[in-house]
Parts: sequence; C-alpha cells; structure tokens
Amino acid sequence: MCSWPVPREPLRRVAVTGGTHGNEMSGIYLVRHWLRAPGEPQRPSFSATPVLANPAATAACRCYVGRDLNRTFTSAFLTATAHPGDPYEVTRAQELNRLVGPKDSGRAFAFILDLHNTTANMAACLFVDNAHDAFALHLCRHLQLQSPELPCRVFLSQVPGKESFHLDSIAKNGMTLELGPQPQGVLRADLFTRMRALVAAALDFIELFNQGTALPAFEMEAYRSLSFVDFPRTEAGDLAGTVHPQLQDRDFEPLRPGAPIFQMFSGEDVLYEGESTVHPVFINEAAYYEKGIAFFQTEKLTFSVPALPALAPTTTRGP
Repeated sequence: MCSWPVPREPLRRVAVTGGTHGNEMSGIYLVRHWLRAPGEPQRPSFSATPVLANPAATAACRCYVGRDLNRTFTSAFLTATAHPGDPYEVTRAQELNRLVGPKDSGRAFAFILDLHNTTANMAACLFVDNAHDAFALHLCRHLQLQSPELPCRVFLSQVPGKESFHLDSIAKNGMTLELGPQPQGVLRADLFTRMRALVAAALDFIELFNQGTALPAFEMEAYRSLSFVDFPRTEAGDLAGTVHPQLQDRDFEPLRPGAPIFQMFSGEDVLYEGESTVHPVFINEAAYYEKGIAFFQTEKLTFSVPALPALAPTTTRGP
C-alpha cells in the first residue's frame, strides 16, 4: 500500500510547533523552553526550529481566537488576499506558511512535527496523512520501538480526495503528535516528559535517516476514520445525554453492535446500532463539543510498509 516518495536528500530544516491550539499545554511549554534554550532539539545534520504556532490563542489560553488554526492550511486560505476583518488564525496561517513553507514548494521546510494534547484517553497517537507515506510510517515505527510497553498508535488522518488542512501539511514532510488525557489549560508533568521523549526520538530518527541508515520493511497497524457520532440532542440542539460510562476512556477499544454509547439524562441507554465493530477515538474530547462530535468511528487496518533505503552519499546541503 505504501508508495509515497521518500526524501531523496537529507532533511536539513525541521520545525517543531506547539500551541497550534492555545490551551494544549505540553507543546506550548516545550516550545517556550526551547525558544529560551534552543540547543536541546538540534542534531548534527540539521537545524530544528521551535515555533509557537498561535501566540494570540496561547496568551488567552483558548483553543483559538477566531477560527481553528489547524483547519486553516488549505490553498484557499493561504493564498487569499488579506482583509482587515479576517480571523486572526487566517493571518497567522499565512505567516506560518511564509515562515516554514510555502506549502507545495521546494523552499518549504523538510519536516514539521506539530505537538497537541487531547482530553481523550488516547495516550500517544501519531497522525500521518495516509498509508502511502513510508517515511512518516518508519518514523512512527521508530517511536513505537523506543517504549514498546507504552501505547503509541498511528492514525491515518487525510480524507481521500481532499486537501490536507493541518499545519504540518505546509512542509515537505510532517506528522502530528497527540498526547492525552490532559485537561485544557493544564500542564501534567508525566505527559510533558512523555512528549519531550517522543520529540527527542523523532529528531533522532531524522538524524539516523540523514546519516544514511537503511531500515527494513515491516507490518503496521493503524486506524482510519470512518465517520463521527454526535451527542443525543433535544429539539433545541442542547445535549440530551452524554457518553456512557462503559464507553468513556475506552479510545481505540472495539465497539461492537449493541454496546451502550450514550446515557440519556432521562435515564435510558442509547446503544450502538452499527452493523460492524469499530474503534472509537477522541471519545468525549472537549474541543469537539462545538463541532458536534462525541467521538470518531475508525477502522483498524494492517498493512505492509516497504523498506526505507539508505540515502546516497552527498556533500551538499539541501533544504
């Protein structure tokens, strides 16, 4: 399934972005630390640039101030003529595109690792566009092998036929790291430490690749979104119930037909009526209440990832 072109030259410019959502604190404080002490993310073969993606939302400790920044990196937004009434995040997306892009250009950064937290019980989850991105999938496998006793799942995020709208799409290669559960506006030491270790391992992988390390083929499990499910609602649009206790905190676990998914305020249970087993994720995620999403339904896939060949020796420094 994997035929996406892998980089043919060393990755020289890497960005680590935090605060794309201004109330997801692990990435925010990692980036703030690295802006004061930038030596930690650097590696011998490339420069790593920490970027606070959404300063206005971070200052307000809000997900965003105008619109969701991580839904704003499409060509339509990035190339639009600026207007005084534009949401802040549209202007900021264009600034980031100039800083680490432009998207779909030879001048873009080689790689972006975008850092997020979720309130859902998803542990570490790595978001890759699709099952054809062999370089990103090898990076995911490298991260999984660093601490095999800890969950580190892969989520295939791109909708077929649609342009990617996430921040990491403006680089030549990219990936998003979600880590939870962590409440919005809260910094937990255990998750901060876990994110720091995962970022370090990702940067180490890029260094290995740049130094000409070849990596063997392997089989990978990943999850792909099928649809989302909204909460039960009243005729006025208010919540009529909430996530059932038997579903809460069971992200990535199998959900079988007939299992309870919601508990109505009136007392009865709402059961899952699908015809097949799915794997819910982002269960009861706080940021998705406004989007009308109680959880995503995903399918679990297993596929082959081809070997990653060693880079040919080079004496020049590429982008």
